[in-house]
Amino acid sequence: MAVLLAVGAAITVVARHQEPRTTPEPRPEAAALPLVAASPVESASPVPPPSSPAAPEPPVLKLPGPVPSAGSGRFGYDDRTGPVLGRGGRVQHYRVAVESGSREDTAEFGEAVRVALTGPGSWVDSGQLRLQQVPGRDDADFTVYLATARTAGQMCAAGGVDIRVGGRPYTSCRAPGKVIINLDRWRLSVPHFVRAEVPLSLYRTYVVNHEVGHQLGHRHERCPGAGRAAPVMMQQTLFLNGCVANPWPYRNGRRYSGPPL
Repeated sequence: MAVLLAVGAAITVVARHQEPRTTPEPRPEAAALPLVAASPVESASPVPPPSSPAAPEPPVLKLPGPVPSAGSGRFGYDDRTGPVLGRGGRVQHYRVAVESGSREDTAEFGEAVRVALTGPGSWVDSGQLRLQQVPGRDDADFTVYLATARTAGQMCAAGGVDIRVGGRPYTSCRAPGKVIINLDRWRLSVPHFVRAEVPLSLYRTYVVNHEVGHQLGHRHERCPGAGRAAPVMMQQTLFLNGCVANPWPYRNGRRYSGPPL
């Protein structure tokens, strides 16, 4: 009797395991989904190719357009008071003036002069000199003028300096108490700087520091050797003589100079 019960139970278990499973019907909403939705590659937005970096702007070597050769002979002053430049020594005050009719902005010229005299590398790096711009109505040790070629020639001649090359006022100069920057050079630089692709901003820094150097008592110097930096007191407006253009009187914190001319 017990054997029959056991066999019956086994048959029941086997029968349960052999029952066919029913497959659930798909959910209506799932079946209605379009097939493309199952493909993440096809549904993604196209990725644009990486853009190449923009090429650097070429340096400005000279400014385009005609340069006024003559102005009114009158000057407008930058009436701002600038910061004291330098860390030691007596403060020398300077003014900034631009000739009327030159088509140059007085404040922009004043800012360019300040940058040139700030450095690092300018005359104030000696630690024995400080410079400060003062308004035009104030007393000053010297004035930095931006003048048309004709006016610059007249002002320099009055101070005993002939700036003509080929009969035309060409360079800039220093007369007593006056640093006179020729507008032609300020806008056009010089041919050998342009050929060497020296930026106009570097020439401007050089000419300010060169003429201010004369105001501070420094004389002309020569190239110390081919391939070396030109001393700031070298007449770089006229030639480089194998040297490399350089706008600073101090390099690596030390006074940089060449043989006296």
